[in-house]
Amino acid sequence: MPIRVARPDELPALVQHSDQPERNAGTAAYLTDLLAKKCTRPEWCLVAEDEAGRLTAATALWTLPGNDVPMALVLLETPWDEPGLATGQALLAEAVALADSLGATELEHVTDSPTQPPQYQAEPERRAELLRLAGFERARDGRRFRRRSGVELTSHDDRLTWHSLPSLGRDPFIALLSEALPTSADAQLAAKVARHGARRAAESLFADMEEFSYEPSWWELGYAPDGTPAALSLPARNPSTAVIGLVAVSPACRGNGYATAVVARGTRLLVEAGAEEIRGDCDAANTAMIMAFERAGYENFADRQEFTRRL
Repeated sequence: MPIRVARPDELPALVQHSDQPERNAGTAAYLTDLLAKKCTRPEWCLVAEDEAGRLTAATALWTLPGNDVPMALVLLETPWDEPGLATGQALLAEAVALADSLGATELEHVTDSPTQPPQYQAEPERRAELLRLAGFERARDGRRFRRRSGVELTSHDDRLTWHSLPSLGRDPFIALLSEALPTSADAQLAAKVARHGARRAAESLFADMEEFSYEPSWWELGYAPDGTPAALSLPARNPSTAVIGLVAVSPACRGNGYATAVVARGTRLLVEAGAEEIRGDCDAANTAMIMAFERAGYENFADRQEFTRRL
């Protein structure tokens, strides 16, 4: 079954299902938006066709707006029977090769359950098996949280004194991250530390966050009453929505509810900037962050499995 770049007339629809008009419209609208924001390119959209010329499988490479190096795979679609898994493997092999040729060093794919727009990811167990066969490893068992407009804002925690990025510069942020990451309950962050060491992992993570859209005044460190740097807050916007972004609490200051204070602080800043919906993710093992989201008025609307492959 040939794998090729999608033709212009096949975009943005890609694989269609005659009995799922809502899904067809949703995924087409999503790809249209990604193309408009340059999160993907027409030449990054790959398809497989059967002997009759019908599209049976597809995926697209994804990156943050303005970047030329892919970071992830989206809209992964293939038949989920045994022949379909073989088609999916061939499709992923081509996508990985394309990403590698464009300078990517790692590729990510996420699966959400329950299935929902805009990607409508059916067959989560078969999908995970396909990713495993294609050389991807599970990097995080995650939980997704969402806060919509109308939820009352959590009261300000006056124990912390906040100072922003413009007044502090980057170094204090990276220093706090370097302290917090080695004992993080997040499997993905722990893997970064194991791979790069705490300082380099902190620098890499901060640089990754700088790729998002944000106001420098949103990014803050919270200082405890004794003047100790206690907590880090990096709210931002990704191409789709406002996000809490990154939360960190110094190991010496944990157990005081500061994670809740950070989520509440970031939420307030984003709401004041006009955000009607705010999202945040965390590891299922990170009970402190789960509690922080819940206390700040967020709902756990989905679970997310994150997979990565080094190139």
